Amino acid sequence: MEIFSLFSEPSYVAVAVTALCFLLALYSLLRSFSLPRRFTPPRKHHCDCASDSASVAASGAVPYLNGAVEMLEPSPVPAPVVLGERLTGSSMMEELVPEITTHALSYLDYPSLCRLSMTNSLMRKAANDDNAWKALYHKDFTLEQDSITPTNGWKAYYAATRAIVNINTEFFNIVRDKSLPAMSRFWLNADYVKCIHASGELFSGFNAVMQSWQLVFNWEQGLNFQVRDVRARVLADMAWVTMRTYVDMDTGPFNVTNVFEFHNGRWYMVHHHSSMMNGDVDHQIVHG
Repeated sequence: MEIFSLFSEPSYVAVAVTALCFLLALYSLLRSFSLPRRFTPPRKHHCDCASDSASVAASGAVPYLNGAVEMLEPSPVPAPVVLGERLTGSSMMEELVPEITTHALSYLDYPSLCRLSMTNSLMRKAANDDNAWKALYHKDFTLEQDSITPTNGWKAYYAATRAIVNINTEFFNIVRDKSLPAMSRFWLNADYVKCIHASGELFSGFNAVMQSWQLVFNWEQGLNFQVRDVRARVLADMAWVTMRTYVDMDTGPFNVTNVFEFHNGRWYMVHHHSSMMNGDVDHQIVHG
């Protein structure tokens, strides 16, 4: 009874409660220090393979100090050369083979190719390619001059040929209009110019040539004809154009040759020759 009475005293109860609080605080402190030792972060796996040391070594992983592993990043695969060029700002036109570029540009006409050359430096380089202008020349004019090498390149030769063809067209417009003043300005005023009409008569010298055209324009019938098979050859200061003219499809074509000389910054006609083809040959050409 004395023992129980001792424990019931307030002083001993306070000591017991204090001791219990101390033990709980000590337990909590020990638990907090022991958690890092027992905690192991999950290992990083590239796949679902076993995580033993052999598989880790085989997978190229490097162990951390705390036992975890880090997967090495795979080495980047080098990009193809074409992609590298595309990343540096190259265009699709630069990556095409020259033959494909020339073939693609051959679908453009003369104005479109000129406009393309004014867009940017890359398009200007492609549009000024000599092979592209050679292909355009063969498409618009003739394949006969494939073996020649123009002095200033095919682009300049194309421009010169187009200029001569346009001047040749102007000649036939003057004939249709029966304009003698325009015809006198069209011819070079020289004593060596020549004109042979379909009649076969030769006129030599500027004045005689103008008189012959006056006679042609005095005809009452209109001069309506078609010009076909135009072929032009241009040199530095001389050019000639051959063609066939059809006044009446029933009578057949005329063979025509016009010769031009370059004087004082413009082209002048110095020779005109027109002759009717033989009827039999003519029939084969028109109908065959």
